[in-house]
Amino acid sequence: MADTIAQAPQGAPQGARIMAVTSGKGGVGKTFISANLAAALTRRGHRVLVLDADLGLANLDVVLNLHPKVTLHDVFTGKARLDDAVIEAPGGFSVVLAGSGMIEYSRLTPTVRNEFLNVIHTLAPRYDIVLLDTGAGISDVVLFSVSLASEVLIVATPEPTSLTDAYAAIKVLATQQKRQQLRLVVNQTRRPGDGRAITGQLQQVLDRFVITDSGRPVRLIHMGDIPTDPIVRDAIMRRQLLVQQMPGCPAALAIAQLASKVDAALLERREA
Repeated sequence: MADTIAQAPQGAPQGARIMAVTSGKGGVGKTFISANLAAALTRRGHRVLVLDADLGLANLDVVLNLHPKVTLHDVFTGKARLDDAVIEAPGGFSVVLAGSGMIEYSRLTPTVRNEFLNVIHTLAPRYDIVLLDTGAGISDVVLFSVSLASEVLIVATPEPTSLTDAYAAIKVLATQQKRQQLRLVVNQTRRPGDGRAITGQLQQVLDRFVITDSGRPVRLIHMGDIPTDPIVRDAIMRRQLLVQQMPGCPAALAIAQLASKVDAALLERREA
């Protein structure tokens, strides 16, 4: 329902279909899902941009086996134009890569904030969908990146540490950014239904302990499960997109279903 959709945070371009892909804990497959989700959305006929928003420990270039000549570091320091940092990735979508080890950008300084806003406002109108592949956790840079998105997709695994950190991230986003709803995809599930059960458990905890300013609990929307699949590891090691190389495997089919739900969620927001 449209009345359950919170307003886009201040700073996000009006009307832009921007989704932040984030996580409470690192190592849960966030960048892998971002890249393959972008390819699946491209297959659905959308112009897609993935912006590498993990300014300190970026690895989108590794996942996609790309070797960019221009990164956000060059743009931020005035050594290159933003347009030169936009490159085509395997899968037909566009990417802007951050470059690894940008330690000077691991804190949210006024310069980082302004440069990042400029990137978003310049590029977002050119695409149907923008995915922000953020860093993990609740640092100021991560929270700022997420604040630019109209929707948030949290990636977690069934591991207790991942779920604990996912809860912490959801709590911060609900209280600091006044998010009324967030979306969850559970990666590396072993049995059908595991992700929905996990979402339900997290929802119960949120209902009990996290109430937003509106007085309503945060709504956690289950977006799907990505099953444990040995082919995923092979694709990662080969630096290939799973949805391209093995589109019929269980994990790739799950990502295609996720893309359909993401598409619908972002379209609903645009029409709201």
